Amino acid sequence: MKIFKSILTYLMAAFMIYGGVNHFLKPAMYVPFIPDFLPTNFINYGSGLLEIILGIGLVIPKFRYQAALGVLILMLIFLPLHVMDVFAETPAIGSHEAAIVRLPVQFLFILWAWFVSRKAEA
Repeated sequence: MKIFKSILTYLMAAFMIYGGVNHFLKPAMYVPFIPDFLPTNFINYGSGLLEIILGIGLVIPKFRYQAALGVLILMLIFLPLHVMDVFAETPAIGSHEAAIVRLPVQFLFILWAWFVSRKAEA
């Protein structure tokens, strides 16, 4: 189980770092997800930077628990955006089908982050 958890931890770190870097390389991709009342660039680049920091934290044993907890919280914060996208007239993700598929994926990310954040039983 320890090897499986390590693999999932490093895979999550890679996803988080990749996603965070993407906020800087392809910012327009994330803009439709950001509600109009929020400062778009600040939220976009800030969440990208946070994803990179959390991803790096996942690979540093001393910070792994806090980083995994941070990913869990971030995924929970992003959840309402994906729920709203399912009901949007024009979903940010591109289509209603994609939005419907993306929602359960968000729950998988939440479960994944929870699993990684669990401290090892003695």
